[in-house]
Amino acid sequence: MNLKLTMSKIERVCVFGAGTLGWQIALQCANHEHPVNLYDLFPQALKNAERNIANELESWGQAGNFSAEVKNSTLQLLKFEPDPIKAVAGVDLVIEAVPEKLELKRTVFQELDATCDADTIISTNSSSIRVSLIEGVTKRMDRVLNTHFYSNPWKSRIVELMRGSMTSDETMASVGVFMRSIWVLPLIVQRESTGFILNRVWRSVKKECLHLVDDGVASFEDVDRAWMSFYGTKIGPFGLMDRVGLDVVRDIENVYYGESRDPRDLPPRLLLDKIGRGELGVKTSRGFYSYPNPAYLDPGWLEP
Repeated sequence: MNLKLTMSKIERVCVFGAGTLGWQIALQCANHEHPVNLYDLFPQALKNAERNIANELESWGQAGNFSAEVKNSTLQLLKFEPDPIKAVAGVDLVIEAVPEKLELKRTVFQELDATCDADTIISTNSSSIRVSLIEGVTKRMDRVLNTHFYSNPWKSRIVELMRGSMTSDETMASVGVFMRSIWVLPLIVQRESTGFILNRVWRSVKKECLHLVDDGVASFEDVDRAWMSFYGTKIGPFGLMDRVGLDVVRDIENVYYGESRDPRDLPPRLLLDKIGRGELGVKTSRGFYSYPNPAYLDPGWLEP
């Protein structure tokens, strides 16, 4: 197989969903010279995405990592498209990034299959739902797959690729080459797995941390202090959950519960209460911590 041909195939991209990871994926693609259409059903989501991208580029410039010329060229490659038909017209790859709900993703894939060009690859950024649960609504089962990015892909630099039941070798190779072109390392999930690779590890950590606090064993602050002190990280599990979005964390936990039916896999009351109060994390300025200045950034947070 000629990888140069597969690499040249994926040039234009549509990111279908402009939430937290959607705009980040779009920025990563545009920053590496790929034209990107960013679509969302809600106009406010597109406005928020445009603001977030501008703020991120500004912070890169202030850090001395980004010239004005590169900033302008990146912005010129980004189109914030409110029309779903125009968003997918002529693109080589669609990365779906809508909320973590199976029926919603199946509906989106069905619509994408009907409106995309025949040879367009359609992927899902789902962090827990296997594409094999979605693929049946399409007529291109050889050209669908999971492409699971992590927050701030310009820092995490990894993406997990997982096949569906009929995903072709050509599709996997083409997407793998594209991912390297945007400077993220493709990690191949060799057989289907809810949670992929890193998220299976993270899920165990996240679940135990939530139950430690929900069961009254420790405060979320001390759980984060323990993690940050021992592993030398700048953020702990609860800070990470705030970044992801507590509603997204809940949806992912419900996917695991839907498979296991183990009551211990249900989202704990601690999490549901916060969501009920509208405390979803960074995106609402309050989750376990308050933003934009969470307590764990205080210089004395880990001092004796």
